[in-house]
Amino acid sequence: MSGAVAHRPIAPDPAPLGGRAAAGLAVACGVLYFLAFPGIDLWPLSFVALAPLLVAMHGQTPRRAAWLGWLAGFTMTMIGFYWLLELLETFSGFPTALCLLFTAILCGYQAGRIAFFGWLHARLSRRGYPGGLAFAVGFAVSEQAFPLLFPWSYASTVHQVPALNQLAELSGPILVALPLVAANIAVAELVLARRAKTTPRWRLIGALLALPVLSALYGAVRIPMVDARTAAAKKGRVGMVQANMSLTGKRLHRGEGMRRHLAGSHALTSRSKIDLLLWSETSVMSSMLEEEVETVVPDRFAASLGVPTLFGAVIVKNVDDARRYILYNSALLTNQSGRVVGRFDKQRLVMFSESMPFGETFPILYEWSPNSGKFVPGTRYDPLTFGEHQVATIICYEDIIPGFVNRIVNNGDPDLIANLTNDAWFGDTTEPWIHLASSTLRAVEHRRFFVRSTNSGVSAIIDPVGRVVVHTDTFKEEAIDGEIAWLRGKTVYEVLGDIPWWLLSLVAVGFAFTSPRKPGQQSAPARESEPPHESEPPSGREADSAVTDPDEEFRGKSRRWFAASSK
Repeated sequence: MSGAVAHRPIAPDPAPLGGRAAAGLAVACGVLYFLAFPGIDLWPLSFVALAPLLVAMHGQTPRRAAWLGWLAGFTMTMIGFYWLLELLETFSGFPTALCLLFTAILCGYQAGRIAFFGWLHARLSRRGYPGGLAFAVGFAVSEQAFPLLFPWSYASTVHQVPALNQLAELSGPILVALPLVAANIAVAELVLARRAKTTPRWRLIGALLALPVLSALYGAVRIPMVDARTAAAKKGRVGMVQANMSLTGKRLHRGEGMRRHLAGSHALTSRSKIDLLLWSETSVMSSMLEEEVETVVPDRFAASLGVPTLFGAVIVKNVDDARRYILYNSALLTNQSGRVVGRFDKQRLVMFSESMPFGETFPILYEWSPNSGKFVPGTRYDPLTFGEHQVATIICYEDIIPGFVNRIVNNGDPDLIANLTNDAWFGDTTEPWIHLASSTLRAVEHRRFFVRSTNSGVSAIIDPVGRVVVHTDTFKEEAIDGEIAWLRGKTVYEVLGDIPWWLLSLVAVGFAFTSPRKPGQQSAPARESEPPHESEPPSGREADSAVTDPDEEFRGKSRRWFAASSK
């Protein structure tokens, strides 16, 4: 065959974008991600927010894709976590410029998740996997495997759309997010086809867009089923007291904090029959020696409440090392008479502010850094029991770690999940609302009511399909109550947990580190000792195949060469 054969690409395959254009799309992804996320809550953008990043990373090297991912992540976190700067300015005492530097360093690390996402996407694409599949796998693995100081999930963008959240009972927030990712891939396919000047792959695009529709249909089926089960279950009433004490006020005016909690509690019990009261994390600021807890709590306040109460406290234990004493950030449960019947100690501590990394192993570190927190993590995962009920109890940001909550729920048979927290550190910003939104899927994952009691907001009751039934405002002293159902049972997520995603992570990362398949490499290539004869042009059918399918052209040339050699 004489002359060059014009090839039409089977799928959109435009050249990689240049530096400025790709970087601009990465920044656009970060901005759209922020706008879709809780706090701004433009949730429909979750269907398109990631598409600019996929277009930007198409055809890029792994290193460049990682850079583009990092740029998108850094943009999102610097805008979305703006409250970190205010936090550092308020409590560190450092000048604004230095606080901005520390914020940028922290956000730079958080952006590493999206950088890992981009790198894995590019590695898998180079190994021969379709770009959309590589994008979805890279997304899932980065959400599961990359460690974050402030965890978040893309699924939180649709926290206010219960129909799209119900897949959480099967495999947690990643499964909720993947149909959203599929819609983004469909949008990117249209853009790439336009750039390549080819016909879009409509069947693929239709299949991708069908996934969020199927997710919504699953939700539409499951929500009435769960509501019916909730309606038939035994009911209870839970009250929450939000004292709204400032961080310094909690320490300097401990009596005022106790007065507010008692006043709110008595107001609740005087107007309703309360089955369980909740106070926030460290709501009882006066620390107690571990050996005195059982006598101090009833005498100080609990016996006067006359209602089972779950509250936060600081417990002190003396030790014989450089620390001299250690602290526990604890949740204590009292029965109707005020006796302590359960205790849970926070396990996921905030580094430096609550604990010194490796401080238990090397206590001398506390001599070098005397201002670091001396809290130590708890070791038990048992739900707290009062009467016939069990409460899976978590403290602070533990409620946004799905695997951790799942472990506690599986360690007993709780019929309620409760969180005690204090978000006053972050001021009147979007952070308390982000925290609430990021935690609501725990109710769906376990099909139980989930209650949150906070110091300054947002306290809330979330039902088993993820709807916020009642909530407080931020930075207001309030006492609210609401009806719950005592629910037990197993979900698929409770049984499997994050095992499927860890397995996917291992497989995907393993493939990423194997040798990539070279472009155009055949599984069993024919060897040519000389160029094929060009005196015999291919038939019309062969010519059409050569135009539409490069592999068929290669096989046609091979057949003609062997035919000529045998003459």
